[in-house]
Amino acid sequence: MGISNLIFALSLVTAIFLFRRNVLKIKRNIFLGRDVNRSDQSFLRWKTMARVALGQTKMMVKPIAGFLHVIVYAGFVIINIEVLEIIIDGLFGTHRVFSFLGVFYDFLIASFEILALLVLLACVLFFIRRNGLRLKRFAAKEVSGWPKTDANLILVFEVLLMGAFLLMQGADLALQKMGTAYYVEAGSYPVSSYLLFLFEGMSESSVILFERFFWWVHILGIFAFLNYLPYSKHLHIVLAFPNTYYSNLKAKGAFTNMDSVTQEVKLMLDPDADPYATPDPDSSDDIQRFGAKDVTDLNWVQLMNAYSCTECGRCTSECPANQTGKLLSPRKIMMDTRDRLETYGAEIDAGDDQENQRPLLDGYISREELWACTTCNACTDACPINIDPLSIILDMRRYLVMEESAAPNELNMVFTNIENNGAPWQFSAADRLKWKDEL
Repeated sequence: MGISNLIFALSLVTAIFLFRRNVLKIKRNIFLGRDVNRSDQSFLRWKTMARVALGQTKMMVKPIAGFLHVIVYAGFVIINIEVLEIIIDGLFGTHRVFSFLGVFYDFLIASFEILALLVLLACVLFFIRRNGLRLKRFAAKEVSGWPKTDANLILVFEVLLMGAFLLMQGADLALQKMGTAYYVEAGSYPVSSYLLFLFEGMSESSVILFERFFWWVHILGIFAFLNYLPYSKHLHIVLAFPNTYYSNLKAKGAFTNMDSVTQEVKLMLDPDADPYATPDPDSSDDIQRFGAKDVTDLNWVQLMNAYSCTECGRCTSECPANQTGKLLSPRKIMMDTRDRLETYGAEIDAGDDQENQRPLLDGYISREELWACTTCNACTDACPINIDPLSIILDMRRYLVMEESAAPNELNMVFTNIENNGAPWQFSAADRLKWKDEL
């Protein structure tokens, strides 16, 4: 093993170690949430994941952006097959170790090059679209600053990686034509063959240096990209699959009931129940909050939703409350949840007292935002990977109503009428049909 192979092996091990550490930290944060059972209907869940995450069906609602995204997605999945060959070559000092595949190898290399060019062009178009066209959903306050920088960094990253790949390929082809030892003649080069003019008049040693430089830039760039993902919204590349698999399969608009509340109602309706019974103090059951005040009151699927959010803004652009100027932005709800969860996890690592920190409610998400929601489910329907912002909004509302009795006056009047009259109207049951006497 030469010095370059040793350096490569150390780089690979370091990249995997750092990525694993960050992934485990994110997993720990996600499972700070309450447990929820999403193991039912496994066939339908696999089907949903294949259709939404793998098939990208909801992306195609916006055809142009959807088509470009499919190109980048396909490039990310397929071109990374080539990374396996680079890793083997880097560890063992081989070169194009899969060249024995013959015609199939030619097909693979050709498809990699075409996809690399398409990904490069798509990322350039995305960059222009995001920064030049000033689309409303990319100019919102919540995506200014770091979120905008993050999105642009990923696009630049992709352009540099694809550019380095094509330049590496072009130099490799030039060395093949020179008959350089070690550079076996293998592969088909429909794109990089047009870059051969760059190497005209260069010495063999200069072209080798050029090829090695971009080989290292490409693979080290991939390692860096891998470890940037846990700090970026582009973690959805990994989480989109479990996120769609564990997404809510119930009909949109179906509300969830808390088991503790259901039990209380059943006790109220049970004529044999003891009205003076108190909970067993020795019971191992945890006393849970009604609704959600902080991230640990949400369930783990909701927290995974927060990490999976791509910040694309399709939810917010479809939100009727946001369209009419209300403060609510479903995208901001997800971003705030993720920010609070990251902060909460960092506080655990630092050993800080959680009680002195800003909770999700009021600290990140205001009550005005929560009560602006019409519960229409437009945000959930619009999300390309089945994220459910509405469930978080409803759980936080539930906390306000059931723990703080802090509902708006209009709702409090409805609650009072239901309690006193058995209906939301301000008259008793005996007077409900008096309207017909006026006809």
